[in-house]
Amino acid sequence: MSRRPKAYADRPAPPDGLVIVDKPQGWTSHDVVGKMRRLVGTRRVGHAGTLDPMATGVLVLGVERATRLLGHLALTRKEYEATVRLGQATITDDAEGEVTEQAAAERVAAVADEAIAAGIAALTGEIMQVPSAVSAIKVDGVRSYARVRSGDEVKLQPRPITIFEFELREIRRTQAGGLIDLDVRVVCSSGTYIRALARDLGEGLGVGGHLTALRRTRVGPYTLAEAESLTDLMALVDAGEQVPVLPIAQAAGAAFPRYDADEDQAKAIAHGGPLPARGLGPGPIAVFAPDGTFLALVEEQGRRCKPIAVFV
Repeated sequence: MSRRPKAYADRPAPPDGLVIVDKPQGWTSHDVVGKMRRLVGTRRVGHAGTLDPMATGVLVLGVERATRLLGHLALTRKEYEATVRLGQATITDDAEGEVTEQAAAERVAAVADEAIAAGIAALTGEIMQVPSAVSAIKVDGVRSYARVRSGDEVKLQPRPITIFEFELREIRRTQAGGLIDLDVRVVCSSGTYIRALARDLGEGLGVGGHLTALRRTRVGPYTLAEAESLTDLMALVDAGEQVPVLPIAQAAGAAFPRYDADEDQAKAIAHGGPLPARGLGPGPIAVFAPDGTFLALVEEQGRRCKPIAVFV
């Protein structure tokens, strides 16, 4: 049964692939998915990693069969540009939540540049992070943010993350209110909450902290350079053009190690059979036929590569 809306039945089906969107502020990731479904004319659209409504930047969308790549793309490194405000803590760890703690202006002013640098260094590398209570993590089947909104006290368990780079770009001290704004750049593993990083930095310095701006600049190999604004995409469709879709073979080749199979190996993997390992790493690994067709994602297990997902 087709998943395409009846309103688009007379339009050509979109190709399998990715659309890299520069998400606007105020939109949820689900809002963007809903808009893209209408623009490309299919319900089969998903995203590889949520961005909060406050955040902007790279949101990777999968169209048609490429939606099956998304869970694997979400395991890659991500890069952000952010502004952290020291001197205030909020219930959501970002600017959209109520202020729960306001440090004295004198105490904030006493935080030295050297202390800020040391606090950032302490949050770099392999660390344990407690996600923000107002997050989509489920607690006994209920989203954490829903529990917080209903008045429950939520205590999430810490989880391991990696902060590969935590670069301090600028320190701005305000005269009124005794606040400090830090412009930072963060490269991190999937599962990292940048607003929790802001919270922990402020707590470590004894003045509280929260996030006031967030822009995602990279998800794996996909950057803002490839991203299209929704405004531009809507204008294309209004002009009778199709949304540009990065073909699934090109997308997989950019995101994963490449395994070029011969004819016999291509036939084997197309039927879910194993391939000989080539030392390309634990996976996922993208397998291609001799003609360049993307066939499958596999992972190495000993001397064999076993399929994770087959696309033919």
